[in-house]
Amino acid sequence: MITGHTRIYGIVADPIHHVKTPEEMNVHFAAMGHDGVLVPFHVRPPELAGFMDSLRGMQNFAGLIATVPHKTAMLAICDEVVGDAARIGAVNAVRRDPDGRLIGAMLDGRGFVSGLQAEGVSLTDMDACLLGAGGAGAAIAFALAEAGVARLTIVNRSIDKARDLARRVKDTYPATRVDAGLPDTPRRDLIVNATSLGLRADDALPLDDHAFRAGQIVAEAIMEPELTPLLALAYDRGARIHFGRPMLRHQIRLMAQHMGALPPSDESA
Repeated sequence: MITGHTRIYGIVADPIHHVKTPEEMNVHFAAMGHDGVLVPFHVRPPELAGFMDSLRGMQNFAGLIATVPHKTAMLAICDEVVGDAARIGAVNAVRRDPDGRLIGAMLDGRGFVSGLQAEGVSLTDMDACLLGAGGAGAAIAFALAEAGVARLTIVNRSIDKARDLARRVKDTYPATRVDAGLPDTPRRDLIVNATSLGLRADDALPLDDHAFRAGQIVAEAIMEPELTPLLALAYDRGARIHFGRPMLRHQIRLMAQHMGALPPSDESA
């Protein structure tokens, strides 16, 4: 039941049809007994700054989730960021404070790693390959290094962007060997797609080296479709696959906490 007391939350994306956050977060709100509702907003990049500015004066608006392609741009829009969002260079959760200030955080990486660990995957000493150096990719890169992968190779259309991300991760986690390079698919223990390739039916695969093998894990950050062409091909060739939705499920509580939907007594939970 939505009333005049209900707190409003949103998710902003372009396109918007694939997002799963509204159903996940609204179930979470109901389970918590929180009087809030999260709705989708389809906003194109040129209109993002104006849209966000309009939310500052909306007194019953509490927070926003940002996804493709807005995570990187959201960093500059926020008045303040917390955690490692500045190092990552992106924001995916925004809280609106009572004075209209927007406070950002980046939670994709923690959610992705928690999703793998919940399925019994130990990342310690893995040789990992990350496809994509955008907002989600950067968050996952930092989280993989924090989780203890031995080697991380970042593959991106812009090699300079991949090298910049590799440098930032290496500076923070010097024990991990981090480079920009090629997929070299057969040698990897873990391959992660953090690009948007796979959202649309006519998308190309996010890598050219398709030599997947048994014993490796191929994971997605994309949630819809659940079985992307990359995962389908990897599965057919014997690899273990990991869907994108666990990344969201394992950060829902973190998002709710950042946006102020959890009671103060639960903030450390």
